[in-house]
Amino acid sequence: MADNRNVLYLIIAVLVVAVGVLGFNLYQAKKQPEGLQINVGPNGLKIESK
Repeated sequence: MADNRNVLYLIIAVLVVAVGVLGFNLYQAKKQPEGLQINVGPNGLKIESK
């Protein structure tokens, strides 16, 4: 009985860590890049420092 409970806790811990890692990766992907941004559009060339 205790072994089953330990396995359940282990599975829950692994899932929590996986959700945390995936959330962090998603945050990094959505974050605005730092540095210099160059846009070429109908209004001409636009350079922004981030």
